[in-house]
Amino acid sequence: MLKELRQLSHTIQYTNPYWQYGFDVYEKPDGSQGEYHYVHSRGSVMIIPRFDDDTFLLTKQYRYLNRRISIEFPGGGQLPQLTPEEQAQRELQEESGFSGTLHFLGVFNPCNGITDELSSVFLATGLQPAPDARPDDSEEFLHLRLSRAEITALIRSNELWDGMTLAAWQMYLASTL
Repeated sequence: MLKELRQLSHTIQYTNPYWQYGFDVYEKPDGSQGEYHYVHSRGSVMIIPRFDDDTFLLTKQYRYLNRRISIEFPGGGQLPQLTPEEQAQRELQEESGFSGTLHFLGVFNPCNGITDELSSVFLATGLQPAPDARPDDSEEFLHLRLSRAEITALIRSNELWDGMTLAAWQMYLASTL
């Protein structure tokens, strides 16, 4: 039987508008104390926009931390005043310029050793242009409309390397939608 690790103390070392940097002291399985540094997040959303012809909209953007271009599904951090579905619709509009009907696919943790973040994944269908949509001022996108085969080819060539997009795509493929 795996032992549940017990939190002995908890402090927040830094807060920004998106997450907090936490520091816990916890009890290890052998009874000794350990330190755990992590990112506490309100969560995030990922949206897989699917057109009626079974093509998908992805974004191409520059990722500062990796210093490279990334191909991704639209998504973003969860705002506290919105439900995951409301946040997903907002991100879909901001990052793709479309709105649509959302279908919940599931939840995953993008990096369970570093963050407590849970990401809610939605499929968006019935896509319609959202003319008033604008990206966040820190973001710049190019849009790609790709088939399943093209997405698979980008994954195989390692041009599509974003972990959250890879997890969302796998959830979509495993769904019955």
